[in-house]
Amino acid sequence: MAETKFLTYKGKPLVRKGNEIYYGDMADKYVIRFEILSSDKQGDLEIADKVSVQLLKSDTELDMKDRVSKESTKDTLFDALDLGFTWLERALAN
Repeated sequence: MAETKFLTYKGKPLVRKGNEIYYGDMADKYVIRFEILSSDKQGDLEIADKVSVQLLKSDTELDMKDRVSKESTKDTLFDALDLGFTWLERALAN
């Protein structure tokens, strides 16, 4: 069976499905979920201008409301990635 390769950011998988982006390894206790809430057309590109960030427990057997440990909204994908990276590193260090 072929191994699936994922795009990585700072050494962790970054997977997009539609307007959702998941960051982190599901084998770890936590992952980050980004949801692009809105975007702005700039030339030929769609640029995210409102992104939800959630620190989630990776246990998929829990209800979604029980999985959310922290959440915030940012105005750029870069700011969302920066916050998500920080939250995930701190959560996994504990």
